[in-house]
Amino acid sequence: MIFKRGLTFRFRDMRLSSKLIVTYLLLTVIPLSLLGYLTYAQYARSVEAQIGEYMPKFLYQANADIAKHMNELMKLPEMLFNSEDSLAILRRSHYGNRSDMNRDRYILNGYLTRTYMAGSNPDLIGVYVLSNGRLFQSAKISFREQDWQQSLQRYGEQWGRDDRTRILLPGQIDLRFASDVPYVFLLKPLFDADNRKLLGNMLIAVDLSFIDGILHNFETNERAQLWVMDGAGQIVYHTDRSKIGQRDPEISHYPVKNGSFRSMAGGESRLVSVNQSQALGWVLVHSIPAKVLTERTDFVRNVTIFVFAGIVLVTSLIAVLFSWNVTRPLQRLSSLMKTVERGNFEVDLKVPGGDEVGTLARSFNSMIGTIRELIRENYQIEIRQKEAELYALQSQINPHFMYNTLETIGMAVEEGEREPVVEMVTLLGRMLRFSVSNQSKSVTIGEEVQHVRDYLTIQKYRFEDRLDFAIELHLDDREPHTMYTPKFILQPVVENAIKHGLEMRKTLEIRIAVSREFGARSGKTDLVMRVRDNGPGIPDERLEQMERMLRSAGYEGRSNGFGLSNVNARIVMMHGPQYGIQIHSIKGLGTEVTIRIPVMHALE
Repeated sequence: MIFKRGLTFRFRDMRLSSKLIVTYLLLTVIPLSLLGYLTYAQYARSVEAQIGEYMPKFLYQANADIAKHMNELMKLPEMLFNSEDSLAILRRSHYGNRSDMNRDRYILNGYLTRTYMAGSNPDLIGVYVLSNGRLFQSAKISFREQDWQQSLQRYGEQWGRDDRTRILLPGQIDLRFASDVPYVFLLKPLFDADNRKLLGNMLIAVDLSFIDGILHNFETNERAQLWVMDGAGQIVYHTDRSKIGQRDPEISHYPVKNGSFRSMAGGESRLVSVNQSQALGWVLVHSIPAKVLTERTDFVRNVTIFVFAGIVLVTSLIAVLFSWNVTRPLQRLSSLMKTVERGNFEVDLKVPGGDEVGTLARSFNSMIGTIRELIRENYQIEIRQKEAELYALQSQINPHFMYNTLETIGMAVEEGEREPVVEMVTLLGRMLRFSVSNQSKSVTIGEEVQHVRDYLTIQKYRFEDRLDFAIELHLDDREPHTMYTPKFILQPVVENAIKHGLEMRKTLEIRIAVSREFGARSGKTDLVMRVRDNGPGIPDERLEQMERMLRSAGYEGRSNGFGLSNVNARIVMMHGPQYGIQIHSIKGLGTEVTIRIPVMHALE
């Protein structure tokens, strides 16, 4: 009883258009969709069951053909023992001169070419015989590696220990051919039956492309995938050559090793059939999208969809006409409300009449007018607050610099050094004039660089040989006078470097570079100023603390002078969070501060 009340209440409170859509779905779309789905699903399951039953049988036969062909190839090393000259060369362990060695190599290489690389063995890529530190070989394709001979020697010593022929996968030998062909190595130790001695090892590279001809008889669909892998999941052959050498991560989750099952791969359902060879231990896998299995019988499904679409179209037209006549007055209000949601408050809803919709329209217009007025007032307050905040940031002055400069001038006067006094007074006057005369938030690059050069020159008089600096402008000749930067952003960084650098260093070197660079965060060319010193560096904990401070929002009433946070706060406030300061420091080696601002060609 309670459930019925809740259902009735929710349906009653729905919008009229929603009620019409629900009724339409209940009467037409849902029943027909359910009927079509059940019919098609039942048919798809029957087709999938048939494919899953006979495909493993095909794979079994294909695995048998592959094993048969590989067994024939494994007998090829025995042909080497048919040549007495070849055995004599392999039995020889010492040479009197190099010409004898070259003659043996020529003879045995020729035999390998005639015997193995001739047209009767199209599946062989190369044959390599390793004996007593010698390499005899004949190959159609060379290796990519330059040190392949040493690698073959190493692998021959590692694997050749018994009389049986091994199959080595590409992952077991770290060598790759110049051509991307699927291949494996056959490793056969060469034992001299007469002398009961190991003469060496033979490696035969086999091109697995012969599997294409075997599997082509079982599957021709382009969307199907066929691959061969070992028991650990390493793929040695795949219809998609790019996957050869990779590992199938799902092999441990295969529910069967001989049979079929459904799997999800790449967001689609696939029917997977597998068969494991008893002779080689290889697993042959066939994978095909489930929907491909029903492509040839889509006629019934298409007819069902066509009938369903016709019924839905007719009923939809009836529902739309009825809904349009009933809900048209409300659509205009809904459209304007979406416009307001996108941030456009310059709207006016005019709906004649005195019914509920007209009353709602008048209330809507009154509300939008009130919101516009509140936004205008808050915007003006925000602008004034930002301007005051920016002025406070720009107006901070370090009194210690003034005190130390005047003290240095006084000492120079007492010592009778007239020229340094005149120059320091001139530089200090120019710095003060730069600070108080230009009330703009931005200055040219040349003015900002000149200001910091004056500052460093005064500090050079004070600290003499303990301080050395250089300024490099990687800009065109006119750009320092046409490009602009926020005022007072270089001096605080330089001042910070001098303060902390001279505390731990007898001599401090400061290098300043200004250049254009592409900004990953801004997506365009930025103006970058770097200040690098050879000071003591910043400890990791302190550096992390400074980065958190730089990332904190805005100016928070700091009163500790022109610091890095001050400069960063002004840049972020003026140009956005994609610009500002970055600090890179290595303890014991020095610190580099990067200042990134947009390229400005007009005073802002």
